[in-house]
Amino acid sequence: MKTLKFLTAAVFAVLAVPTFAQTTSTPRIDQRQENQQQRIDQGVKSGQLNQKEAARLEKGQARVQKLEDRATADGKVTAKERAKIERAQNKESRRIYREKHDKQTAKK
Repeated sequence: MKTLKFLTAAVFAVLAVPTFAQTTSTPRIDQRQENQQQRIDQGVKSGQLNQKEAARLEKGQARVQKLEDRATADGKVTAKERAKIERAQNKESRRIYREKHDKQTAKK
């Protein structure tokens, strides 16, 4: 009985290893998404962003997240997919900067 349990556990372990190895994690992309979200939140808190601007920026962040979700759906993020996500993040970062530094502010 112990041998059967051991063999079953070993089979599951062997089958699970390739699954973990295939998944290419995206910690850099995730960290950048988090940083950009914090920039938006800080802009709202400080009054640099009004609600309309913040909503547009949130929508942009959601688009980038969708790109990442699609890229990771098959378990592997290719260099091409990663570059596409990073370009989208660059674009959103520039939008955040522009919106925070324009003349519009939240009404107090």
